[in-house]
Parts: sequence; structure tokens; C-alpha cells
Amino acid sequence: MARGPRARTAPDGLVVVDKPAGMTSHDVVARARRIIGTRKVGHAGTLDPMATGVLVLGIERATRLLGHLALTDKAYDATVRLGRATITDDAEGEETEAHDASGVTAEAIEAALAPMRGEIEQRPSSVSAVKVDGVRSYARVRAGEAVDLPSRRVTITRLDVLAVRSPEVDGPAVVDLDISVVCSSGTYVRAIARDLGDALGVGGHLTALRRTRVGTFDLDAARTLEHLEAEPSVLPMADAVGSAFARADVDAATAAKVLTGARIDADGRGDGSGLVGVFGPRGEVLSLAEPREGLLVPVVVFSS
Repeated sequence: MARGPRARTAPDGLVVVDKPAGMTSHDVVARARRIIGTRKVGHAGTLDPMATGVLVLGIERATRLLGHLALTDKAYDATVRLGRATITDDAEGEETEAHDASGVTAEAIEAALAPMRGEIEQRPSSVSAVKVDGVRSYARVRAGEAVDLPSRRVTITRLDVLAVRSPEVDGPAVVDLDISVVCSSGTYVRAIARDLGDALGVGGHLTALRRTRVGTFDLDAARTLEHLEAEPSVLPMADAVGSAFARADVDAATAAKVLTGARIDADGRGDGSGLVGVFGPRGEVLSLAEPREGLLVPVVVFSS
């Protein structure tokens, strides 16, 4: 006997998780699939296992938003340890250098940070997900290869030192810096720690990382997995798009054109600096569109 298509019960939308330390982003996705009851779950912007904080998950049709959300700016709180370098540029990797950082001054730290602000060329950490000839860089490093990744253009709009500490450790003295970072997609906070240590001549790596915001979604919107387990809920698709993108509302006739992938008049909607969510007369999400030369050009179209 032929069976009809299985009814979809999971809603379209986003879940903003406060990721705990020790889990991969894939681990969080797997847990969310079980909690929400669907296989169609993805995430916007990987967090390392040691990192905590905002991880945006897309459910069902909202997985099509994730690539665009991943391109938004992000904010982090982090701790940099000066005086030690590691192979991974964070606390999970083997130590490669140890130097006495007790002589590093606040003035020297600020002078080393200044060139890292703004639009810069940054070399990604070798133990990263960047692919080299089709193979992840971290896989090559773990296989014993030496990997030197090319620099990429990133923007760091905020890089502030919040606190300086001198914890007691075995071996040469270290200095810990708590920093706040706001940066573009593709920026490696681990690389900031590495480059700061290199500039000061003492080595550096990241000991803690907490993402506090992805685009418009911050820790206030995030829920722990335990909270989600106890009370599963999804931010509806319309609310998710309305929160993350500029909005354009259209009438029924225009909505029908949007759903065919047609370009429509922008009528002043959108300033050209980002995507626009196009909504139909019932408040339903029709598409994400790019303002271009007076038109809204569809980038993603959601079927009715």
C-alpha cells in the first residue's frame, strides 16, 4: 500500500542556543534534532568545543536563512594568555613556546592591538575549518603537516581590553587579558591572541571564548539546551526574518510575483547595505531579497 508524504510537525524558525563548553556545534545540532523532532536542523557559524555562547540554529525552511545569518557581524568576550603559544592558538593545543610576560606593559599591549582594528588582513589559525585542496586545515595539521594559510580580509570594529591579570602559573610569568571583540564573519579570535603574542614577542593563545551576539541575536535571546529540553520552542520564521533583516511588505499581486522569483520595485525599501525580508499580505515570509538599482532582487524564495 502506497504511503503519502509524512506530515511535517516541526515549525519553521530559529532556535538561539547558549552553547556549553565541551560540545561541538554538530553535537548541539544533533541534540536539537531530537528535542525539536526533525532532521532538518543546521547552524550559523561554528563554535569551537571550548567556546560557549550564541549559536543560531535553523529549523526546517529556516535552514535557508543560515548562510546569510552567518555573514553578519559577531561579538565575543575572550581571555588571551600572554607568555604561552600553542599549536592551535587556544588552550586545547600543545604548548609550543613559553616566555616571561611580566615585563609587558599596558602601553605595549595597546600599541600592538591598534593595527588589528578596522579592515585588516588576518591569517586564519592553522587548526581551523578552512579547506586546503579539499581537506580541512585542522585535519592536515593533526596528520603532521605544516599548514600556512593565506591571509583574508576581515573587519574588527571593536577590540578593547577589559581587564589585565597576572595569575600564578608554573614556569615563566604570564599575563591574562580579558578582551571584547566585535568583528565580521570569518574573523578568528584565536588569531587575534596569536598575533598579539607575536607582536609582543612573548607568544599568546586563547584560554576562554564566549560569543555574545550573532547579528541581532544576543545572549538575552539564547536558551540553554536544558531549558530547550524542558520547554521546546522555536522563534517563528516571520519573527526570525523580521528580527534579522530589513522588512518590505507587499500586496497579494506582488506577492505572487515574488514567489516566482521575479524582481520587484524597491520603492525605497532597503538601503543597499543588507538583505530585505519580503512579506506577503498575511505576514508570511516570501523571500530574502537584495536591494539593487531600485529593485529587490530575490536571493532566497520560500514556497507558499
